[in-house]
Amino acid sequence: MTTETTQGRVETCRSLIARLARFAGRTLRGEWHAIVVEPVQRLARRGLSGLLLAFVAAFGVIFFQGIAQHPLGRLWVTRLGGVKADLPLWLSLLRTPVSLYVPALDLPVWAGITQLFLAFAWAELTLGRARTLAISYITTLAGTLTARLMIAMGPGWGGLGLPPAAAHVLDTGPSAAVVGLFTYLAVIKRAPVVFTLTGGSMVVESIAIPNLAGREHVIAVGSALVLGLLHGRRAWLRARVRSLFPTGRRAPVTAPTAPAATPPGSAPSAPSAPSAPAPPAPAQSRTVPAPARADRRGDAAMTSAER
Repeated sequence: MTTETTQGRVETCRSLIARLARFAGRTLRGEWHAIVVEPVQRLARRGLSGLLLAFVAAFGVIFFQGIAQHPLGRLWVTRLGGVKADLPLWLSLLRTPVSLYVPALDLPVWAGITQLFLAFAWAELTLGRARTLAISYITTLAGTLTARLMIAMGPGWGGLGLPPAAAHVLDTGPSAAVVGLFTYLAVIKRAPVVFTLTGGSMVVESIAIPNLAGREHVIAVGSALVLGLLHGRRAWLRARVRSLFPTGRRAPVTAPTAPAATPPGSAPSAPSAPSAPAPPAPAQSRTVPAPARADRRGDAAMTSAER
């Protein structure tokens, strides 16, 4: 191997490493600006009112955790927000919004408070309150409904099904909403580091520990990924829906009217020109004709002579 060949390979490796370093630097700088700089600027403009959902979510979890420490309080917490797959579907849907604030009783609550606060704070400052609530509820509901489907399938099905015993496991906690919010924000803000730390870690956890919570986390990541890819394509979605389900009515087509038939032996009449507007009638003159004026003068002269 010649010296020139070795130097050429070394230069190629150096240029490749330099390109990767520049790409990593641009990615990290853009992600830092999207994750930290922009939310902090919005927080400085809006004040603490921009963190309302984050405070409500954090204090809601702490409140329900404190109540659940007593037997009677745990009973009421389960009745209000306890979701299981063996419950009727309408009751699970009714309890799902409250279940976001009910922590899992077998997991330490204080470990997830920081993640919960950061997820809702970042989402509220970036997306607004309405969209934050919508994304968190959709991802949680998607995990809950998919878990019921997996339990109904039963064990097998290539590892997708779950045993019937999973239907009695309490399915509560804001973890699915937190993972969904982080994934959605990472997709729309193009933050691969955040996506790897949140969505990637949930996938690895589901593979390592194949339980009900891990399956729901993966479903939450998938649903948030789809929603993130559809972000900003509302007009395209409306056009697709309208093309699939046309709802407009077409105006009835009127047939052209045929001209009136002319009697036999008569020449066809020429098309009549548009009638011009009639001129205004002349104002009536109040002048008296000349003979009448002469008669009046004669009458006046006779009257003066008689006098």
